[in-house]
Amino acid sequence: MINNLDKELKKINDLEVKYNISLKKYTSFKIGGPVNLFLVPITIRALQQTLPILNNHNIEFFILGRGSNLIVSDQGYHGAVIYTGRLNNISIENTTITAETGIALSSLASKAQEAGLSGLEFASGIPGSLGGALYMNAGAYGGEMSNVVSSASVLDYKGNPETISKKDLQLSYRHSILQEKKLILTAVTLKLRPGNKAEIRQVMKELNQKRKDKQPLEWPSAGSIFKRPEGYYSGPLVEKAGMKGARIGDAQVSEKHAGFIINLGNATASDVKKLITKVQDKVYQTSGVKLEVEPHFIGDF
Repeated sequence: MINNLDKELKKINDLEVKYNISLKKYTSFKIGGPVNLFLVPITIRALQQTLPILNNHNIEFFILGRGSNLIVSDQGYHGAVIYTGRLNNISIENTTITAETGIALSSLASKAQEAGLSGLEFASGIPGSLGGALYMNAGAYGGEMSNVVSSASVLDYKGNPETISKKDLQLSYRHSILQEKKLILTAVTLKLRPGNKAEIRQVMKELNQKRKDKQPLEWPSAGSIFKRPEGYYSGPLVEKAGMKGARIGDAQVSEKHAGFIINLGNATASDVKKLITKVQDKVYQTSGVKLEVEPHFIGDF
C-alpha cells in the first residue's frame, strides 16, 4: 500500500514527498518526534490533489503551518503532515489583501505596511502563519484576526473548494469554526484601511519592542501556554501560585513572563505536559481558577 501511495503522490506536480522527518525542526518549541510522511504542496492545486489520495488510503493527517502553537508528542505523529509553508502568495488590491495561508503573519503585516494599509499592526510580532492565526483567531495588543478578516477559502477533506464568510467563521476568543469542521484553510481575504506608512511602521516597532521586553523570545516556546481566564491574566495567577521559574527537565515556567513555558535546550513534550499539569493544579489550589491550555497537542500523550 505504501508503494502505491508513494507512486500516486509522486505523480502530483508541485508536491514534495518526504519520509521520517523530525517535527522538532518545524515547531517553535523545538520539541517533537518524527512523522512518517511529510508533504509539502507548493500550490493549492497540489494540496487539492493530495487530499483524496490520503483519504483513499485511510491516512490521518494534520496541517502544519509555522508550528508556533503546537506541542508535538515525543513519539511524533503516525500519519501524514501537510506543511503549508510554501503556500505564501499574496495579492493586494486597494484596501483588500488576499493571501495564501502559509505566509508568515509578520511578513503579511510588513507587506500591508509597505502598501500603506493599517489594521495588521498587532500581528507583526506574532510568530505563526496566517492559517494558524485565523484557525485560533489570534490576537495581541487589542487587535485580533476577527477585526480584519473578510472571508476565507477552504477545501474539504475530499479537496472540494468552498468560501466561508466572516460571519460563518464564528470567530471568538481563540476560536473559529475551523476547529470544529473538517476543513483546510487555503487563503484568507482581509479588509484593511488606508494609513500612513511611517506611522504604521512606528506602531509595529513599538509593539515588537513591548513584546521583546515582556516575553521570553530568546527561548523556544509555544507562545502563551494558557488561555486568558475570564476576569484574570494567566501570568499573575501562575506567579501567585509560586510556579514562576518552576522546572521539570528542561521545561521551565519563564522567569520573565509566567504565562510562558520555555525549552531550555532539551525539553521533551512529556516534560512540558507534566509541568503544565503541575501549574494547573497549583493555580487551582491557590486561586480556584482552571487554566486551559492554548497550544494544541499533536500525537500520543
